[in-house]
Amino acid sequence: MADPARELESKVLKLPARARARLAVRLIDSLDPDVDPHSEALWLKEAERRLRELRSGTVAGIPAKDVFRKARSTLR
Repeated sequence: MADPARELESKVLKLPARARARLAVRLIDSLDPDVDPHSEALWLKEAERRLRELRSGTVAGIPAKDVFRKARSTLR
């Protein structure tokens, strides 16, 4: 008998990216239903502020490869 979770996973991975992202958020939320709404709102506000800074050019992003390289060297 096939594993229902694997079958569902296979179907879900064929969805458009936006639908997969929405589903991922719902699944993660279902694992920790006791999230503090105030903290969640503060994190969202911070993320939006950082995005505005990036888009306006106030700050420059750091390429992921550089971040990972630095993290790996720090952990050694």
